[in-house]
Amino acid sequence: MLKQIFFTGGIASTNGWVFDTGKGIIVADAPEGIADWLESRGLKPTALLLTHQHFDHVQDAAALKTKFGCPIYAFAPYSTDLTLERLYGAVTGSDFSVPPYEVDHLLEGKALVEVAGVSWKLLHIPGHSPDSLCFYSESEALVIGGDVLFAGGIGRTDFPGGSTQMLLSGIKSKLMVLPDATRVVPGHGPETTVGDEREGNPYLE
Repeated sequence: MLKQIFFTGGIASTNGWVFDTGKGIIVADAPEGIADWLESRGLKPTALLLTHQHFDHVQDAAALKTKFGCPIYAFAPYSTDLTLERLYGAVTGSDFSVPPYEVDHLLEGKALVEVAGVSWKLLHIPGHSPDSLCFYSESEALVIGGDVLFAGGIGRTDFPGGSTQMLLSGIKSKLMVLPDATRVVPGHGPETTVGDEREGNPYLE
């Protein structure tokens, strides 16, 4: 089983998950503050996986790459349309922005990627964001879920490119077919399992 810890930071209390595979350290998502937190713990990530590029999940992406030189894996290239930073800035009346970064490994159209010795199946599940991607390791019985599925909830669908129907369809066809014991580590809140959500998530009834 992967050694796992997590950091929660930024204005949306976003989770950044950290996995020691024995062959490297994978970071999943980059909320504000995670780069300094990793440095303070003496952890040097070898890869950054982005579940999607909403601003709260990528605020420290550039900092991680600058500090540690780790390649970034994501469904699509960096885009302010995906980060929603302009929308957030307009809503809050601020000049908020995400430090730009470059995605090294584009995953659109791919079914599988190997990172730090672990094989990850790529499950594209739009609806919360057009680029939402879940990373599934069958050997570890683990889904890195981003904002697709939460404990007792699902991702918001009222952002540009959102669709409740699309999100629910993807969850049911791609996540609910996985074994009950499969753990899901989400972008916000506590981890859960496929079985718990199949039985008790009100959105999936």
